[in-house]
Amino acid sequence: MKFSSVVAPLALALATIAPSAYAGPLAYGICQTGCNALAVACYAGAGFTFGTVTAGVGVPAAIVGCNAGLGVCQAACAAAIFAPTL
Repeated sequence: MKFSSVVAPLALALATIAPSAYAGPLAYGICQTGCNALAVACYAGAGFTFGTVTAGVGVPAAIVGCNAGLGVCQAACAAAIFAPTL
């Protein structure tokens, strides 16, 4: 039996079951930065400065919408940690 006839199928089997590389913290950080940039733009579009509006009864609906969008975006970023890179 040739050495290559044993090694080739074994290498193929290992490559098939090996996990993909994951994007990890770098992709997560980039995603979070993008979310925050969008939130800043949303606040600016509503006439406010991001980080200066506190929660309360008198918060404009536009700010509530910006905050909700930010939360959805950041939750989606959590998936980036486990997303395989190609």
